[in-house]
Amino acid sequence: MPLNRHLFIRRAHRYLGVFIGVQILLWTISGLYFTWNDIDDVHGDTLRKLPHFIESDSAFVSPSVAIRNLRDARAVDSIAQVRLINIVRQPVYQIAFFSGHAAHGIHPHLYYALADARTGALRPALSEQEAIQLARDYIATPARVASVSWIEKTDGHDEYRNKPLPAWAVHFEEPSCTAYISSEQGTFQAVRHDQWRMFDFLWMFHTMDYEGRDDFNNLIIRVFSALGLITVASGFALFFVSRRKKVRSTNQ
Repeated sequence: MPLNRHLFIRRAHRYLGVFIGVQILLWTISGLYFTWNDIDDVHGDTLRKLPHFIESDSAFVSPSVAIRNLRDARAVDSIAQVRLINIVRQPVYQIAFFSGHAAHGIHPHLYYALADARTGALRPALSEQEAIQLARDYIATPARVASVSWIEKTDGHDEYRNKPLPAWAVHFEEPSCTAYISSEQGTFQAVRHDQWRMFDFLWMFHTMDYEGRDDFNNLIIRVFSALGLITVASGFALFFVSRRKKVRSTNQ
């Protein structure tokens, strides 16, 4: 009976080790990459510069003027937030609002509108040229633009996932990176470069979320984590069973 138990533990440890070993290797490789790279570099902070700020002596109208103009143009149920932002050296009110009645107290979508902070007049979403200039205001010089693309949808593997759409993607040749600008919000959203992309690729293997990459509570990682624990436990069990067998053989 002890021999059968010993054999069962040995086989379980062996096959579990082969099955779980590949994922443990991926966890280790990705973990090493994470620890050996400065997170500020990964986030692209070294590629960014401080943007221009709004002059303190600028003359603004009350946000209520912009909200009144918005209500004349759109169906506004309630206002979520009003922010003063800088778009190509111009002060602009960014108005976040809900439109339509809420179902069960929950609004399905948050909308945005932009208004000139000096007059309160509504203005359109960012144009391509404004997006380029705004991206240049955030990316370190020389900031040479290679191309610009328009994004209306993304998937779980897109480097701009879970960010506001539509957006402009401004691709820079020097430094090599892509800046993402929300056209409706009028704001810089993110910068992506090769170091971030490698981090994100390995992050997918680390979280084992092969659909959206960011879910650390998915079923696959739970199963593999439990199997990894069983593998380690079987290894300890195998050590103690083998040790007792060795001691018994020596005493005989």
